[in-house]
Amino acid sequence: MNTLKSLFVIAGLAVCSLATAQEKKMPPVDPSPMDMAYYPVMYPYVCKVKGEPGALVARAIFSRPQKKGRPIFGNLVEYGKVWRLGANEATELEFYRPVTIGGKIVPKGRYTLYAIPSETKWTVILNKQTDIWGAYKYEPQLDVARVDVPVTASPEEIEAFSLVFEKAPYGANLLMGWDKTQVTLPIRWSDSKGYTASNTKPKKK
Repeated sequence: MNTLKSLFVIAGLAVCSLATAQEKKMPPVDPSPMDMAYYPVMYPYVCKVKGEPGALVARAIFSRPQKKGRPIFGNLVEYGKVWRLGANEATELEFYRPVTIGGKIVPKGRYTLYAIPSETKWTVILNKQTDIWGAYKYEPQLDVARVDVPVTASPEEIEAFSLVFEKAPYGANLLMGWDKTQVTLPIRWSDSKGYTASNTKPKKK
């Protein structure tokens, strides 16, 4: 009898274990998957794996909503309202050295990146508060920099919201685009001699 009871107990535990394992399913793929952009572009592979020279300057973490045939700007993304620059969590931009955005010095650190789109320009906002869902808790008093950048037409329709860095004479540009719209955010920093795009003489030490 004791043996029979033991078998029932073992069978019961096995069923419970199976049920628990079935309950712990992995979440499905998010419809707006998270992505990452570096400057220098593809920094982990190019500099860490291939060994090419380069110091990490910036990294952006963002979600990528899809167009899916929908009208985007002025519709899904409303004009004149603060937008998280993507989906889900607000886009975050981390700098590994001081930079200048919109004429303001931005210390190295992690920031949230927002935008207020309109038909002709976006107001791009760098904010101190991080780990934010959407733009529902946006606090303008924590803004570090604001800069207006002109809207340009994308040469082709962009299905998923995209961010990418590109090299520029003064530092780098952060390109943002979705649907048939794109904007460029200039990011400046000094070189080893102290020159920037906004000056012609080395900075005073």
